[in-house]
Amino acid sequence: MSETALSIHNLNKRFGSLVVASDINISLPKGARYALIGPNGAGKTTLINLITGMLAPDGGQIFLGEEDITVRQPQERVQRGLTRTFQINSLFPYLSALEAVTLVVEERRGLAGRFWQNLATHKESIEEAHAILGKLRLGDSCYQPTRELPYGRQRLLEIALALATKPKVLLLDEPAAGVPQEESGEVFEAVAGLSDDLTLLFIEHDMHVVFRFASHIIVLVGGAIFAQGSPAEISAHPGVREVYLGTRHHG
Repeated sequence: MSETALSIHNLNKRFGSLVVASDINISLPKGARYALIGPNGAGKTTLINLITGMLAPDGGQIFLGEEDITVRQPQERVQRGLTRTFQINSLFPYLSALEAVTLVVEERRGLAGRFWQNLATHKESIEEAHAILGKLRLGDSCYQPTRELPYGRQRLLEIALALATKPKVLLLDEPAAGVPQEESGEVFEAVAGLSDDLTLLFIEHDMHVVFRFASHIIVLVGGAIFAQGSPAEISAHPGVREVYLGTRHHG
């Protein structure tokens, strides 16, 4: 039986009378590539916020491996290996890609307070940052200020910053959102090349991308899991086609 990286049990959340998460149960095996899809307002980002601790659930449990992290603060979850992508433009617009990723590596290693004193002394962190950028095909952009990178490369850098925390589970909320179509494939090709030890859960609206890169698809509707299965199973599911893909309106 494969090792479980992340599991969610009977997760519930409501805002007044609005139910945004209803008895959600998900189990991600180690190394999985799961996609979370659903119409606008389905509760996808809310679920990510619950998993990462940005929102507190009204009921249920979240486990990272065998550890119950339901009441852990967001930073504690990051330290234990649960990370979501950063919004880089608000964090590091004037740093180069290499400086930004090195800073996150230094933060993880507890060295960030001395980051600017003598950058040359932080060779290990710089080398690790450079290796992460190389994995995401950003090696040739490592000295560019983040604000000057093409948008697709900015999104890849967000993933690089998340990888610098050494996650076991990485949550990607629409990693190719706003990226021109000719660049979105590059984003997911780079993501697909990440270590098999890393477990991924990503939100994505582009069904071509979802069916190409996900091994398992979870369909969320109205804050509840409507269906889940392999891409072939979801593609053939008549209820998914009706509710999500809109066949009800197309005959």
